Amino acid sequence: MIAVPLTLKQANEIVARLHRHHRPVVGHRFSIGAMVGAVLVGAIIVGRPVARACDQTYTFEVTRLVTDGTKNACSFLYARAARAAEAMGARRIQTYTLPSEGGNSLRAAGWTLETVVSPTAAGWNSRAHQNDAPLFGIKADTVGGDKARWARTFGGAS
Repeated sequence: MIAVPLTLKQANEIVARLHRHHRPVVGHRFSIGAMVGAVLVGAIIVGRPVARACDQTYTFEVTRLVTDGTKNACSFLYARAARAAEAMGARRIQTYTLPSEGGNSLRAAGWTLETVVSPTAAGWNSRAHQNDAPLFGIKADTVGGDKARWARTFGGAS
């Protein structure tokens, strides 16, 4: 497996084709693809944190990760995204997952589970959560509950 740079358009095309509950994103800082031979088997899109309370300069956020099921592709992409973010001067990189997503790929890539974030009674689209974990492009009602926040920090940052 090798890492390749992707444009946002290329990354969004694979998200549109393969992601279970999210649509393509509007913007990004960078995107990386995972190739096996001549086949693009996955993509990761990294942007600014959705929550405004997070540092918008030195914190990067994985807004989409998608694979075709190729073994180890998720952990490969998480590790490459963290390496690229650190090289770009990030102090931390984070992402959110659903409770049904166990986090093995994140653990394998050196990420740590920080906390579980819950929506208000009004849900993620309420005023209190209008800027929290992935709100843009959610398909149907597939993600309405708790989300786990995972992160890696660099250079001793917290």
